[in-house]
Amino acid sequence: MVNEARQPSGAGDGQPDRFEGSSDAPLPLTPTEDRQWATIAHFGAILGCVPSAIIYYVYRSRGPFTAQESKEALNFTFPLTVIAVVLNLLSLIPVVGWVFAVLVVAIWIFLTVSGVKAGINANKSRPYRYPLNLRLFK
Repeated sequence: MVNEARQPSGAGDGQPDRFEGSSDAPLPLTPTEDRQWATIAHFGAILGCVPSAIIYYVYRSRGPFTAQESKEALNFTFPLTVIAVVLNLLSLIPVVGWVFAVLVVAIWIFLTVSGVKAGINANKSRPYRYPLNLRLFK
């Protein structure tokens, strides 16, 4: 039994190496995945603007429904998240800080309830428009 060294294809025989690889472009989302990521973007409002921002920037070119709904969720949650962070800092003020803490809780409840309502609509493949939205991201 003779062991011969295997040469890669194209090595020494004058033919170029042919590698089959994947494309650099991301694959488009299936309709189910598109609806799923749009729903998660809205449900993520419980954590502020971070989930919708990540979903928007990662999946906006892969699914039209996800792009539309995650942008809507980001436009809604971003200003309220910024306000909540500022109010959290103001809640450290002695004597009157409790007022700001109560406002933070109210904002969080509003974000959560609105996000769940929008997520339920997105899960049914119905686009959702928040009634109060600044539309900062276009």
